[in-house]
Amino acid sequence: MRELGGVFDRVADAYDAGRPSYPDEMYRAVCELTGVELDGAMTVDVGAGTGILTRALRARGSQVIAVDPGAGMLARLLARAGGGGQPPLAAVQGDGNALPVADGVADLVTYGQSWHWLDPAASIAEARRVLRPRGAIVGCWNLHHAAQARWLADYEARLAEEVPAYWGPAVEEWAVPPIAAAFEVIEERWIPWTRLVGIEDFLLDLRSHSYMAALSPEAADALVERQRAELRREFPEGLLSVPMRVYLAVGR
Repeated sequence: MRELGGVFDRVADAYDAGRPSYPDEMYRAVCELTGVELDGAMTVDVGAGTGILTRALRARGSQVIAVDPGAGMLARLLARAGGGGQPPLAAVQGDGNALPVADGVADLVTYGQSWHWLDPAASIAEARRVLRPRGAIVGCWNLHHAAQARWLADYEARLAEEVPAYWGPAVEEWAVPPIAAAFEVIEERWIPWTRLVGIEDFLLDLRSHSYMAALSPEAADALVERQRAELRREFPEGLLSVPMRVYLAVGR
């Protein structure tokens, strides 16, 4: 996990600036499916990164323990944490397979774009250990819905052709992470939404992915420039309407 933290530390700036937030409907669904109100809940956010999910949980009243293997990612999270008047926040460098958290303290354990990096059995065992008796586990992934827009499918196809480590909807065997198989009781929901974003911020999102971090800086810059040229050709005004969907999985 320490090596993984180093990978994402290298793209922390792009991650923080380019990754999308989650739609409000997702947080309503979390409350509905878990039976836990976010206001006043104690949440352990595993793989918190730069705090995209952490900030949204705190804004809705949750106390959060943010856990991530990357020191650089957590530094960015703390820099963006905001001032007083918000619920308590702790940021801890650690491994989601061996959480640095006491037993039975959490109402929710959340994985925003992160559970697929962990050991399926060890991570869920750790989540169960730190949860209170009526607590719940939440996994969520913000995904491009490439089937809804030809330009987006073409964009993903170019990535699949040019990036050796690419993993996404243009790969035939791609699927959502199998977190549902790790739960005894599971609720799943797909939440569609639309992201309005400028081309440059969209390309910052691209740079934040691990398959881009695996490229040399020169190769990554060249690929981004090729994608920029294609997107500007199709959207000369510079604004993209990106079909998205959140995959949400909840277990107890």
